[in-house]
Amino acid sequence: MFLEQFPENGVQRGWIEVICGSMFSGKTEELIRRLKRAEFASQRILLVKPKIDNRYHKENVVSHQGTSFEAVTVAQASDILSEWKMEKIVAIDEAQFFDMGLVDVCNQLAKQGIRVIIAGLDMDFQGVPFGPMPHLLAIAEYVTKVHAICVSCGNLAQFSHRTVEDKSQVLVGAVEEYKPLCRTCYNKMAH
Repeated sequence: MFLEQFPENGVQRGWIEVICGSMFSGKTEELIRRLKRAEFASQRILLVKPKIDNRYHKENVVSHQGTSFEAVTVAQASDILSEWKMEKIVAIDEAQFFDMGLVDVCNQLAKQGIRVIIAGLDMDFQGVPFGPMPHLLAIAEYVTKVHAICVSCGNLAQFSHRTVEDKSQVLVGAVEEYKPLCRTCYNKMAH
């Protein structure tokens, strides 16, 4: 269980939080939940998402459930620093789609006392660690792994099984292209 940490005596100390899991596990919902709590407390927030993710809205981050939060769209990780206007929270959705420079960006922000919250797929459709996510998981102070429900057997699911023939690593999609599976069902369908 993730326990949110807050600075003592008003001193802002930076840290990195990662929310990871498969498709349909609630990563973006959890990210937005944390941001809405911070927004209620009048904390300044910058939420960014990669330009490639335009499934539900061009700018806003939108969960599969329809929950939405205003965001800035950027092409590469270094653009995050250009968009940052000293907000105390920098949140990043769909982190797996960013370049490896994201690791350095997150470290720079945390070093400056910023709370960095990252959400992304930890594995691609082949069950391989995805983009900068394994590095972000390694440097994060806090990691929350969320699970979907396997659509085949009802157990907890941690794999995003691709249901279309496209074999490229990056295929932005939703229920038409992916379904969550547990390890046993994933191994039966993927091989």
